[in-house]
Amino acid sequence: MDNSRIPVAFFQRLPRPGFNFSMEAIFEDVRQRLADRIEATVFISGKFNDGVRSKFFNVWEAGKREIKGVNHITGEVHFLNLLMNARRVILTIHDCRFMDRKAGSYFQSVMMKWLYLKGPVRKAAVVTTVSHTTRADIIRYTNCDPEKIVVIPVGISDKFRPAPKVFNTKRPDILQIGTGDNKNLERLVRALKDIPCHLTIIGKLSAEQEKELLQSGVEYTNQYNLSQSEVVTAYENCDMLAFVSLFEGFGMPIIEANSVERVVLTSNISSMPEVAADAALLVDPYKVEDIRRGVLRLIADGSLRQKLIDNGRRNRKRFQPENIAQQYYELYQMVGQS
Repeated sequence: MDNSRIPVAFFQRLPRPGFNFSMEAIFEDVRQRLADRIEATVFISGKFNDGVRSKFFNVWEAGKREIKGVNHITGEVHFLNLLMNARRVILTIHDCRFMDRKAGSYFQSVMMKWLYLKGPVRKAAVVTTVSHTTRADIIRYTNCDPEKIVVIPVGISDKFRPAPKVFNTKRPDILQIGTGDNKNLERLVRALKDIPCHLTIIGKLSAEQEKELLQSGVEYTNQYNLSQSEVVTAYENCDMLAFVSLFEGFGMPIIEANSVERVVLTSNISSMPEVAADAALLVDPYKVEDIRRGVLRLIADGSLRQKLIDNGRRNRKRFQPENIAQQYYELYQMVGQS
């Protein structure tokens, strides 16, 4: 091992076939950018996190793999640090949405919340998260010392670059990223009814969503299991990103659209105003008519579109990956010396 580099072990979940995990990609980028400054090892859990037994197996396995340098827990496997020396642990929490999930009995629900949040936060030297919104959630749920939590946003991939395109005011292509419950696709579809447009949806549709689209008459195409390059192409081909999510730990599509120089419509709740700043038109995601007004306004107002794109050029500078990697390196230095 090169003694001039800080030893850092990254602990990640076992990937499921057919699913793209953004957190893993984020830290692969960090490792590449810090290759001359850290000695990185990646440990992937031996089992999926299905049930208590598999979780405790993964905790036991991670405890055996703990190194004397820095142990960085990433990607929704927060509990992997429970058998580790807290002084050597950095824990990354993307969001706290799991705190609203029911897990059988009351006892099971309490235990799962301790396992995913309260216990892991207690057993970490530093907790990082991607937005001030999530930071506030962690403090609210755990009552931990606010100084323990550091906000480090997500860096934008170099593949998302400016790709100027004349906006199609006659029949714009509207891009929707994600089909999970929080992505609010159904309300977007209702808002687009009778608006001449094409909706491009990235993410596997449920039977209920397909029914909603059929009843609305909205013209659409659906793609999923795309490579990053294919996702970039989808941004380049669209005229507008509609990201009216109900909840986000961060909201990466906003910055991706800013970077490709596409106009953005997003929600006025959760982390999205924080991430978008002045580079998106904000709407109430619970009100179909407000979403509809936002879409129509962006189609009709060329000056507003240009202003948002100009603002997006400035906004994306906040998320340069070199700066993000440097912030993690400074934490590795601090924890590695403890």
